[in-house]
Amino acid sequence: MNWTIVSLDDVAASPWRNGGGVTRELGVWPATQDWIWRMSVAEVAASGPFSHFEGIERWFAVLRGAGVCLDVDGAVHTLTASDAPFQFDGGAVTECTLLQGETRDFNLMVRKKAASAHMERICGDFGTTLSASKMIAVYAMESGATIQFCQEQTVLKANTLAWSTAPPGADIQVESEQALWMEMSV
Repeated sequence: MNWTIVSLDDVAASPWRNGGGVTRELGVWPATQDWIWRMSVAEVAASGPFSHFEGIERWFAVLRGAGVCLDVDGAVHTLTASDAPFQFDGGAVTECTLLQGETRDFNLMVRKKAASAHMERICGDFGTTLSASKMIAVYAMESGATIQFCQEQTVLKANTLAWSTAPPGADIQVESEQALWMEMSV
């Protein structure tokens, strides 16, 4: 399996329009201007509104820091670095309040009409067998990660994203103290 591998340290930060932080785009498919899915890591320095993304399914996971309180169309969700990733409508009015200072957060955005997604945390061993062909991704946090597919082993350093297309029936194992697993059906 051919992995696309991107280290967070190799991607330049871009400031947000509202000045509340910066983002690093780690992956986008198929093209930057007309993407179906996009993965990024944000450094959130101040409380404030999230950008509005009509027609986008968003997944959000706190990677570092005390966490955030997200008010999504009036429903409040408190998220920390130990909570499951949170899925919400990118078109919803979303306000972010930092709990105790800056956070680092992972974002997966998917165009609803073109794809669907799933994200979960890995804390230890994780394994799955795909029922259909999917775009899969692993983001290794501070501890790094090891991905096993058939006889091939891929080792990810800390703060690194790997993604690839996997065929139906693919048996994939991931070992990491802290990582994110993502599947996108396109």
